Amino acid sequence: MTLTPEAVTAAEPTPRQEPSRKPARSAAQPVLEQLFELYPHLFGAEFLPLKLGIFQDLMEGHAGLFERDALKLALGLHTRSTRYLQCVAAGKMRHDLQGVATERVAPEHVHHAIMELFRRRQGRSQEDLGPKLRRQLIAAFEASGMTRQDYLTTCHTNDAGANLALEEALAERDQRLAKQDALVRTFEASGKTVEEFSDMYGMDPRDVHAALKSLGRDRVL
Repeated sequence: MTLTPEAVTAAEPTPRQEPSRKPARSAAQPVLEQLFELYPHLFGAEFLPLKLGIFQDLMEGHAGLFERDALKLALGLHTRSTRYLQCVAAGKMRHDLQGVATERVAPEHVHHAIMELFRRRQGRSQEDLGPKLRRQLIAAFEASGMTRQDYLTTCHTNDAGANLALEEALAERDQRLAKQDALVRTFEASGKTVEEFSDMYGMDPRDVHAALKSLGRDRVL
């Protein structure tokens, strides 16, 4: 998979790898504490996606406070953290140092964050998290506003497993939409109200309303 500074990273370290990470974490900790004190709205209890170029903003806004390599290390650890990936995967807006939303996180960064979180969680769980992954991928695609092909192209990586997961998620979405379309066509041809139609087919009226809404054909009935 193509690595990006915002999202996809190697899986969280195994116990054998952890000692090699400790010196880095130790060196970065004072910087992370400074960032928390200066910008609790970004590095505090709740993380927010950072504006592109935030490193330069910090260097210019705090001349002499941060050592360049130490700040890079701290920001790298911060943006690879699970909590940071969660806010990226949720599709939250990027924010500047003042806490002002500046731009949307790129669809490919959202996608990569979702995939990385899945890897971390699945590696620690006996439960099959595939269904949840597909729901998240579908939601991210729908939120992107992109065409199916453009989204597949944008989020394509060198990781065959990640590409397959996305294709399966979109195929599942296609199947769901096809079923909803068939349901709505049958409903509209019936001349019945939602309640009458649902009762006739032994369905929950909420499912019919959901199908109508999903296809943009909801109306007061």
